[in-house]
Amino acid sequence: MAIVAKITLSPSRDIPFNKLMLSQSNVRRVKAGVSIEELAEDIARRGLLQGLSVRPVVDADGVETGMFEIPAGGRRYRALELLVKRKRLARTAPVPCVVREGGIAEEDSLAENVQRAPLHPLDQFRAFLALREKGLSEEEIAAAFFVSVGVVKQRLKLASVSQRLLDTYAEDGMSLDQLMAFTVSGDHERQEQVFE
Repeated sequence: MAIVAKITLSPSRDIPFNKLMLSQSNVRRVKAGVSIEELAEDIARRGLLQGLSVRPVVDADGVETGMFEIPAGGRRYRALELLVKRKRLARTAPVPCVVREGGIAEEDSLAENVQRAPLHPLDQFRAFLALREKGLSEEEIAAAFFVSVGVVKQRLKLASVSQRLLDTYAEDGMSLDQLMAFTVSGDHERQEQVFE
């Protein structure tokens, strides 16, 4: 019988912002998607939702320097840096970090960027609906999640679709465009007849 090796997770700790630096091992070079400015605003509003993955910086003799480089989480670092420049965050503010040793830094960066799964439109709809029920306007929801008001309106239209059809969509039984076609009528029985 083979012995299964137990894994050990890297420890996490708070590291002062001024002890962090970007790593040359970060695989993200193309600055697409949410801007640093928008991400900084999001962090200012909600705080940092996901810590940074860091590695101790060592000198030529392999001795730790007290600095940490960031192979994964560079956009979050740049957003924090912008908040520091604007005097909205202290230079020594503690930043939650997972401290990694061993392995390859580029692998950390690649894994963090490749393993990410976008939110399914149905999950987005449910989240937007919950926020609207808590009193947020479509414009406020759009601003909070850096999507257009059109996307918010489109997702919220799904509230008029029968649960059976939403379930069919969730199981890949139809496309988002097909599902959206059912939003023209709020009659769930009629929607299900048309679908069949």
